[in-house]
Amino acid sequence: MSEKINLLLKIYDQAFDQTAWHGTNLRGSIKGLKISELLWRPQTKRHNCWEIILHCAYWKYVIWRRLTQKGKKGDFPRTPSDWPNHSKNPNLKEWQSDLDLLIHYHKMLRDAISNFPVKKLNQYPEGSKVSYIKTIYGISSHDLYHAGQIQLIKRMVRNK
Repeated sequence: MSEKINLLLKIYDQAFDQTAWHGTNLRGSIKGLKISELLWRPQTKRHNCWEIILHCAYWKYVIWRRLTQKGKKGDFPRTPSDWPNHSKNPNLKEWQSDLDLLIHYHKMLRDAISNFPVKKLNQYPEGSKVSYIKTIYGISSHDLYHAGQIQLIKRMVRNK
């Protein structure tokens, strides 16, 4: 595996579930949250932690499609695609299912990154203004952004 791909994978893993100097990653941010905490909103019409996790799963799916040229637009199993809704009667079993969805797309994208041709990293997907390499480290930044957001929401809900 090339040095560049290996570095991209390390960044991707640290943002999701590996120890890193920057603190809590996406998986760590939701560890131990109760259903009531996952569903709490800082304000009306603001996203809750559960919705953020589904949003992250969706974008891992989008980037996987972009890298692999597989799948069809609209194939994401939840609706609406970006910012999917959780069920009307959320419970632990449904939360685990949505968490499994996030993990599934994380692994699929990780495999796509590990098999991505290094010579294509600086090229641009058709119709995009963002190169493949920026797309790959961008999805890692996306995980970290939302990990921080969840950390703030968690602090707010626990201090209300």
